Amino acid sequence: MTKLRRAELRDVPGMADIVNGWIDGTKWMLRVVPVEEIAEMLTEGLDHREIWVAGDPVQGYLSLDSEAAHIWGFYCAQPGNGIGKLLLDRAKQGRSFLSLNTHVPNKGAQLFYLREGFAPVGEMEEGVPSTLGVHEKRKATGIRELRMEWHA
Repeated sequence: MTKLRRAELRDVPGMADIVNGWIDGTKWMLRVVPVEEIAEMLTEGLDHREIWVAGDPVQGYLSLDSEAAHIWGFYCAQPGNGIGKLLLDRAKQGRSFLSLNTHVPNKGAQLFYLREGFAPVGEMEEGVPSTLGVHEKRKATGIRELRMEWHA
């Protein structure tokens, strides 16, 4: 069984590999953040977010702004193996609300979120910054995002 734990500095390279692999493997995703900057953004996020990782080496992670109850980053190396559900269930613990943004073309993620009780609440205009990193360092992708919310 995959165990979840809080992310540590040693997890950053694995988390960055997952994000970079997703960007490079997703035809519609634009690379607006250089490969080497992803790890820097994740390192900075350790001090600002509640970040949970699955596996050692890291197979997936979820980055949560606890105060706003907003998921800023949620990536799995191999979707469909239950790791995403474990991470999302952890984020839901003790909460009655969560929000997140997902890219409009990311239909697989949207189906997953719908199965997990999230509902779409609106699209964000083109040019809204990407949710890959710490809020202040986000860069515009030009890809529309869908805001989704979960209520217990």
